[in-house]
Amino acid sequence: MQNMQQEFTRPLEEPIDADASVFSLLEDRVERLGDDPLIEYRSGREWKAITAREFRDRVVSLAKGLMARGISRGDSVAIVSHTRWEWTALDMAILSIGAVTVPVYETDSPDQIRRIFNDSHVGMAFLEDDDMRARVDAVRSQCAYLNDLYVITRGALTTMTAYGRAVDQADFQARADSVQGSDLATIVYTSGSTGKPKGIELSHSNIVFTVRSGAQAVPDICLGEGRRLLLCLPLAHAFARCLQFFAIATDLTLGLTGSIRNLLQDMQTFKPTFILAVPRIFEKIYNAASQRAGTGARGRIFLDAAGVARQWSRHQQTGSRVPMSLKTKHLMYTGTVYDPILEALGGRVKYAISGGAPLDRDIADFFNGIGLPLLEGYGMTETMGPVTVNPTEGYRLGTIGLPMPGITVGIDQEGQLCVKGPDVCMGYHNHPEITTRQIRDGWLLTGDLGSLDEDGFVRLTGRRKEIIITAGGKNISPALLETAVERSPLISHCMVIGDRRPFISALITLNYDEVDRWLRDQGAEPLKDAAAAGENPIIRTEVDRAVDAANAQVSRAEGIRRYLILDQDFTRENGLLTASYKPRRQEVLKRYEDRVEQEIYAQRPASAGLM
Repeated sequence: MQNMQQEFTRPLEEPIDADASVFSLLEDRVERLGDDPLIEYRSGREWKAITAREFRDRVVSLAKGLMARGISRGDSVAIVSHTRWEWTALDMAILSIGAVTVPVYETDSPDQIRRIFNDSHVGMAFLEDDDMRARVDAVRSQCAYLNDLYVITRGALTTMTAYGRAVDQADFQARADSVQGSDLATIVYTSGSTGKPKGIELSHSNIVFTVRSGAQAVPDICLGEGRRLLLCLPLAHAFARCLQFFAIATDLTLGLTGSIRNLLQDMQTFKPTFILAVPRIFEKIYNAASQRAGTGARGRIFLDAAGVARQWSRHQQTGSRVPMSLKTKHLMYTGTVYDPILEALGGRVKYAISGGAPLDRDIADFFNGIGLPLLEGYGMTETMGPVTVNPTEGYRLGTIGLPMPGITVGIDQEGQLCVKGPDVCMGYHNHPEITTRQIRDGWLLTGDLGSLDEDGFVRLTGRRKEIIITAGGKNISPALLETAVERSPLISHCMVIGDRRPFISALITLNYDEVDRWLRDQGAEPLKDAAAAGENPIIRTEVDRAVDAANAQVSRAEGIRRYLILDQDFTRENGLLTASYKPRRQEVLKRYEDRVEQEIYAQRPASAGLM
């Protein structure tokens, strides 16, 4: 039996139908708001809208096409694409007839695609473009169950709709009505920051419960006229896909964009009231504002305004009286500094939810102080997204919030955060031994360490698998150091290492899009190439400063003694970042193994920073 030293349950405000299908969410939306926009997408410089009724009709036409092509209940159909409205339409069509959606990241390699297709018995796949078609073609002969391929940009949806004309509406409706909450809906593959990809089985009831519970948790975000959500994360990620269903189940208009590079431009034109992002996005927004201010008088004004925002936030969070001098400065900066930042985000955003990785407290205080609370939450693929989220009223920065309604969280005897509720997955596909190990007596063991206060707010303290144990026996959680180092606008990623080593060190990558601008602001010459960054004394001085600031928060034994500046950033494209923008630790260590040995842990390292 899994024993808990602490437990907290947040009750449901109203019951959730355990036998409802995902398609029923769309049917309900059509009944309530059928002629209002459900989805908007970019077409050139404009946003085009699809009403709930129009979207439902397109979904049904696609579902009939799938039936005509022989897709039966339980058959696996893959989608390999960036975020776009067709992804959502295909997903809903597949689920509506009891088939199983297998999402695949658009950055996955041919070998990764082959493994996923074979493990989940994918018989049909929808691919975004010719590049993705080429990747699948490279391994098609090794995909034992694959029959049909369709390319979205080459008319796949038109083709599928044409096939569907041969299927009667009554036949579709009978299939849709037969889908039960306990049926398998999707197999989502995740490896996180460590380990090989494993398929997680999620049912219709897992999905329906999560989005209905979410609506009870944050109703003022998602219910009511004019609520708008902009989504740019890949829909293959459970966090983003959950928000896709969340929008359908509530009153939100869902804006879909497949490009993070154009995020600010898209926000200015779409004008969301609610945004969802991983912490790196909020860090980039802050750093962009800081870089635009520069280092002269404007830069000094921005730094002072940022400090005022953080001080105001800390008073707001503790409930202490805000000094009159701070109130005056905060009011002055609201019109000159804070409002322009919010206008750059579209001018209507009221709330933002951050998840997928730990949120730096200074970043959270800054945004809270300028009028945009970052409501930190927590979730896993195994729960189809969120488990906890901060409420819009009474939120507590530095925590991951309260359990979602209907969910119980617990802290076991080892300090591990555990979760129990209807959101917990069916299990791990083809891995009953992992299911038995990770789900015990209904409790999902998250692998994260945490604490629980008397009001039910949860605070994360580390990750069990990422705990570093030095050769001296010191246990260290790297997250605190990493987020502190990454506060520098020059640094893109910091990955702390040192397991079974004599001291802690770090691998650091730079924000190469900003390096030259930053150097010019310092009155220095831009870099000739990325490889020269690690040897640039001005850059190394800034990195030293960031590392020293991080080390000031911990004891000497826990601090970073040496670091390497790498000449390539961690990205999803080079396989060194997860979809939630966390380093894939094993892959990074494998790629830089020789440099770590020779330049950090050799007796006389030649190029590592600090000592």
